Amino acid sequence: MSNKASNLKIQLGNIIIGGGTHKEQAEKYRKTLDCILKETENDLVECLQIFIEAIVNENVSLVISRQILSEISTQLMKLPDEVSKIVSHYMLEKVQPRVISFEEQVASIRQHLSQIYERNHLWKDAALVLVGIPLETGQKQYSVDYKLETYLKIARLYLEDDDPVQAEAFINRASLLQAESTDEQLQIYYKVCYARVLDYRRKFIEAAQRYNELSYRVIVREEERMRALRNALVCTVLASAGQQRSRMLATLFKDERCQQLPAVGILEKMYLERIIRRDELRDFEALLYPHQKASTIDGSTILDRAVIEHNLLSASKLYNNISFEELGALLEISPSKAEKIASQMITEGRMNGYIDQIDCIVHFETRETLPQWDKQIQSLCYQVNSIIDQISDHHPDWILKVMDEQMVS
Repeated sequence: MSNKASNLKIQLGNIIIGGGTHKEQAEKYRKTLDCILKETENDLVECLQIFIEAIVNENVSLVISRQILSEISTQLMKLPDEVSKIVSHYMLEKVQPRVISFEEQVASIRQHLSQIYERNHLWKDAALVLVGIPLETGQKQYSVDYKLETYLKIARLYLEDDDPVQAEAFINRASLLQAESTDEQLQIYYKVCYARVLDYRRKFIEAAQRYNELSYRVIVREEERMRALRNALVCTVLASAGQQRSRMLATLFKDERCQQLPAVGILEKMYLERIIRRDELRDFEALLYPHQKASTIDGSTILDRAVIEHNLLSASKLYNNISFEELGALLEISPSKAEKIASQMITEGRMNGYIDQIDCIVHFETRETLPQWDKQIQSLCYQVNSIIDQISDHHPDWILKVMDEQMVS
């Protein structure tokens, strides 16, 4: 122990022996803290540790301990990260036996410590530090917004650490609080985190729906809205082929903003049910995040699987039946793999048809002419309604006149 540390111990002991009112003692501790903070980095850590140990001693009034620890927490934010980290951990260790008495100070220190780890991209350490805040089990009553924000931050940190399972656990906790919060920024933060969790968990259609919702929120900056729209498009393409994806493709295809996105070509082909070749996917692959490039059980990537399923559905609109060998050539995969994927899609009700394994042929049910015709009629009706609305806006008297004539006739 250095001479400075020894002198500091004596000085701190004299404050307790000297007595005085809480206000007088607190002022003495503050002056001592100010002197410590002027020390060089080599002596600073040791002196702060001695000071903290003295402050949390049971001989010091709890009122004074809380005040001074709060001030130390504030000062730590001004110190170099490495010094602040060492002192923060030391403080948490010393406070632990009486943690119930210092919940507010512990929460503040943990928030600060988490920021240090986050700045150094130590995502898991940052998350674990925040998990230590007793939001539900402690005596202190935290506000709904504080708890919601902390849970969302933990979820985001776990996502950065590529741990969607833990992230989902904390998103679920946030879900219980989200309806009680009136903070619109936190609501957006929740929706972003939830969409990302669904994305990481490969629940792509649900993720696409939430990303798309975010792309319409006026409170979000234009750049962020377009990023959300791009994420919605990517997740839709990666989703399993079926009715849900078809509806999402239609929604995005009719959104004029998608024309600005680099993946609009793939979106158009998918919506129009055209075959997509492997060499057409290079530009789209550049848009994928690392977790979206993962491989499935059969060794193919998520994108490969999604495009194969799409091409299989497109083939079902072109052919009444097709052999395994021809289907494999069309999908650019082996005949056995083509048979397996077709069988799975038929079994799951995502494609209509049956498989003749004796003749090695996939039979597709009659092409859905009537539903396509219905869609075209529906589209025409929407266009007619749009024209009438525009006429009504510019010539309201004319519309009323036409309606009167119809009622008379």
